[in-house]
Amino acid sequence: MVENNRPCAEIAQQLQAVESAIESAKKTMIHDHISHSLERSFKTHGQKGQAALRDFKLISKYL
Repeated sequence: MVENNRPCAEIAQQLQAVESAIESAKKTMIHDHISHSLERSFKTHGQKGQAALRDFKLISKYL
């Protein structure tokens, strides 16, 4: 895009889209890890473990 003399605003918009996509992929990976790996660990702790896992999932949305 730079080599094709595209406007700076257009390039910035495309870069922002890439950053957003990477951030979304990172969050998806983290939530997938929580759901698959940590869920098994917290199940051994009964209701308290399940409540802690729910709280962790909720707050991790703000990462």
